[in-house]
Amino acid sequence: MPSHSTGAVPGRRSLLLGGAGAALALALPAAPAAASPRPHRGPFGRFGSPAARLTGRTLYVHPGGLGDHTTVQAAVTAADGPGWTLVLAPGTYRETVAVGASRTGMTWIGASGDPRDVAVVYDNAAGTPRPEGGTYGTSGSATTTVQADGFTAQGVTFANDFLRTDLPGNPGTQAVALKVQGDRSAFFHCRFLGHQDTLYADSTALSAFARQYFAHCYVEGDVDFVFGRATAVFEHCHFRTLLRPDLASAPHGFVFAPSTARANPYGFLAARCRVSSSAPDGYYKLARPWVPSSDQTAWPSLVVRDSVLGAGVDAAIPYANMRDAHPWQAQRFAEYRNTGPGARITVPENRPQLAPAGAARATAAVYLGDWTPRRPCP
Repeated sequence: MPSHSTGAVPGRRSLLLGGAGAALALALPAAPAAASPRPHRGPFGRFGSPAARLTGRTLYVHPGGLGDHTTVQAAVTAADGPGWTLVLAPGTYRETVAVGASRTGMTWIGASGDPRDVAVVYDNAAGTPRPEGGTYGTSGSATTTVQADGFTAQGVTFANDFLRTDLPGNPGTQAVALKVQGDRSAFFHCRFLGHQDTLYADSTALSAFARQYFAHCYVEGDVDFVFGRATAVFEHCHFRTLLRPDLASAPHGFVFAPSTARANPYGFLAARCRVSSSAPDGYYKLARPWVPSSDQTAWPSLVVRDSVLGAGVDAAIPYANMRDAHPWQAQRFAEYRNTGPGARITVPENRPQLAPAGAARATAAVYLGDWTPRRPCP
């Protein structure tokens, strides 16, 4: 995604490096826990151990060596073929991870049930030099990349702790925490932490309409921090916009930047969510459309409904153009029954609203079709 600014910005690196336990719990809000904490029986809690596996296709990851593998990527590599489950013990996994297309039906479970305890994090950015030459680019910056269909995660933090001060003067400040491209990808009680381009909800090809589902998740960032061309449904999620002390005036950034393919009837849907902010009131736009150079026919789609929009959202002008050649008014942007100070309709032409008939079609069931996402464990 295009850069908004390259100034200095404070980040969360010290918290992430300090351990995915007490430090994160002190400073970062989280999605609701998947269930009430249960007494742990060893580092993998109620999910067994290498000596007592849940199934023959369960692998255990522990940073201190008490599992089958000490890194997530090693476990993914060992899980050759479909239908594997990875149980991740509490810890900070500082690595990049790629789940290839052949590893369908893979599930990651944070053993404690609290996403603050399990963090997969790295700090590549679009402008970071590759060892072999060149730079990573936006897609290559992702800490975790998932191309396989049927991927599910519960109770895991996906993070990119790159700071703009790492590459002063470099415009390549896009730094993806998760790039997910597979169809039927689901995330329950997960966190996605970053600054610019935190969560990349994408597909493997322009003609592939990947369906993705996020429930009770927490996403934070500043510029275009939820973006891509997937059909992505967010229910009961919390989006947090970050303060940009390097910028003297609004806007500090944008929550959504969909790039929906023209042939895809469904883009991003946020239902019963909330948007909060650490920035001054009105310093954030709700969305801007992304029409990438690779798809000049894109027709970005976003519906935000039944959600609470905090004062950080600019109520008078909640949308903006990324490029004047593709004005937001020409895209598929709409709202329905939102509340909160950021949802006030002060300039009606700037707040397109769905009619009840349109709202009846803007549901998870319609967007996801014949797929019903299911949590891997209660």
